[in-house]
Amino acid sequence: MAKFKLEINNLTKTFVNKKTQERLVALKDVSFQVKEREFVCVVGPSGCGKTTLLRIIAGLEKADRGEVLIDGEVIKEPGPEIGMVFQEFALFPWRTVIKNVEFGLEYKDISNEERREIAEKYLKIVDLDGWEDKYPFELSGGMKQRAAIARALVNDPKILLMDEPFGSVDAQSRNLLQSQLLQIWNETGKTILFVGHHIDEAVYLADRIIVLTALPAKVKRVYDIELSRPRNRISVKFQEIRGNILKEIFEEVMKTWI
Repeated sequence: MAKFKLEINNLTKTFVNKKTQERLVALKDVSFQVKEREFVCVVGPSGCGKTTLLRIIAGLEKADRGEVLIDGEVIKEPGPEIGMVFQEFALFPWRTVIKNVEFGLEYKDISNEERREIAEKYLKIVDLDGWEDKYPFELSGGMKQRAAIARALVNDPKILLMDEPFGSVDAQSRNLLQSQLLQIWNETGKTILFVGHHIDEAVYLADRIIVLTALPAKVKRVYDIELSRPRNRISVKFQEIRGNILKEIFEEVMKTWI
C-alpha cells in the first residue's frame, strides 16, 4: 500500500510561444505529497502556475519532466480516480441538476434507476435534495458550485481537485460554501487538493498549506495548520498564520517588480 495518496515528484513545465519561440518556465521541480483524507491548499502569487499544476495532476496537461502518482500508480491521463471542480461551475445549461450530476455515470454499465439513486445520494450530501429537476439558470452561484461538487464526487474519485472553486461567488456565499465544503469532506472522507489565492480561505480550510514561489513556481514553504475546527478567523493564532503566509507571497510578488 502506498504511503501517500498523492505524490508530486519533480514536476517541470515549460510553455513555448509558437510565434516568437520565447520560453516560459511555469513549474520547476515541484514536489510534495498528500496523505489519505488530507485537505491541502496550494497558494502563491497570481499567475505563478497553480492552475497548470492542477491540470497536470488531473492529466489534462503533460509535464516536461516529473511524475504524478495516486496510490503509487503513475497518472498520465484523465480518469475516474480524479474528480475536478472548476471556478466557472461548468454545468450543462440544457440539463437539469440531477442530469448534470448523473453525467459521469452515463458511461458506466449501471441501470437508470441506480444512476439516479447515486446522483440523489450526492445531491443530498451537498444539500441540494429537492432541486433535482431545476436547471442551472434557476440556481444561485453557490448552488451551482455545490451541484458541480456533487458531479465530481459521483464517480467516487480517489482525490478531489479544486481550482479556485469559490471565485465566482460573493463574499457571504463564499464563507458559507467553505463551511459546507468541510462538511462534505468530513462526510465523504475524500482527499482534497485545493488551489486558490485567498489566504484566509486556505487557513480556514486546510490541514496543510503549500506556498509556491513566483514563476518559475517551486515549493517555497509548507505550513502545518494546527488549529482545531471549526476555526475562528479572528483568533490570534489564525491571524498570525495568515500574516506569515501573506508575507511569504508578498516577498515573491516583489521579486517580479524588481
